[in-house]
Amino acid sequence: MLSYLKLVLLTIYVIIISIFALIFSLIDRSFYLYFKLTKVFSKGILLISFVKLEITGLENFDKNSVYVFVSNHISQFDIPALQYGIPNKLSIVFKKELAKIPLFGWQLSLGPYIVIDRKNIGSALKSIQYAKKFMPEKHVSLLLFAEGTRSKTGEVQPFKRGAFYLASRVGYPIVPVSVSGSDKIMQKKRIKIKGGTIYISFGEPINTVNVNSRKDELELMENVRQIVIKNLKKGN
Repeated sequence: MLSYLKLVLLTIYVIIISIFALIFSLIDRSFYLYFKLTKVFSKGILLISFVKLEITGLENFDKNSVYVFVSNHISQFDIPALQYGIPNKLSIVFKKELAKIPLFGWQLSLGPYIVIDRKNIGSALKSIQYAKKFMPEKHVSLLLFAEGTRSKTGEVQPFKRGAFYLASRVGYPIVPVSVSGSDKIMQKKRIKIKGGTIYISFGEPINTVNVNSRKDELELMENVRQIVIKNLKKGN
């Protein structure tokens, strides 16, 4: 019963925040208000769901600099956990299908995020060009889920090269991010929400300046994946 009450409260909360996000994205194209709202939004999601965060590695990077955060992905709760847990202003790459969701999708489209059509190479290239302009202009970091989708098993799946192609083109350091525990909060294709703890670990930034070829990207991809696996909290 409590789980369904959480779901109802979350739905109402998302609708209300989405309305404010739409308004903020229309009246403030610097996105100052929007970024403030994302912290409120993500914190509210965690509080309503009785979810705590345990974070390590914040000392590894500068909260005032720009990075590409590359994370594993095991639950819908990864996004609010990382939005709240990463102190830097943060943009996220999202698939264009999400833009069709009333209110929530509309504010994503108008917000400081990067829309990508995974079936259209031209669209992906445009997204990279947009990121190269947007990130330094707004001093915004980028969050990428390198597996391309949520893991069904909770194990770290093979990474997709596309995330590292984008990261190398925008030229900012990559911060490996390891997330565990969120798959126990809400499992894939289930609506039951449990309270609990999400563990986030940040690795040290990896320079991408000398990543110039496909071979370099693949080596970077495997290096980041091994760091993500190594830093996962054991037993979760």
